[in-house]
Amino acid sequence: MTAIRTIEIFSAGCPACEETVQLVNRIACNSCEITVLDMRDTQVAARAKNLGIRSVPAVIIDGDLADCCVGRGPDEATLRAAGLGQPLS
Repeated sequence: MTAIRTIEIFSAGCPACEETVQLVNRIACNSCEITVLDMRDTQVAARAKNLGIRSVPAVIIDGDLADCCVGRGPDEATLRAAGLGQPLS
């Protein structure tokens, strides 16, 4: 049985956020489970704050804020280095 890699995208629905959603969907593997969370929801915003998210879009991979999302926007190389697109053993 293949383990699932959990990917969460914190988004405000802006063009930059939509671009990130498309990027993540493009490079995700079959065992990636992707959820897009709307920062306009107060519960989502509160959770984002607890996770250390300071700007959107932001990507959480298996519970960890991707390095590319700390203080700046996501990029493909950093997301791949964090495990996006790679099945868990």
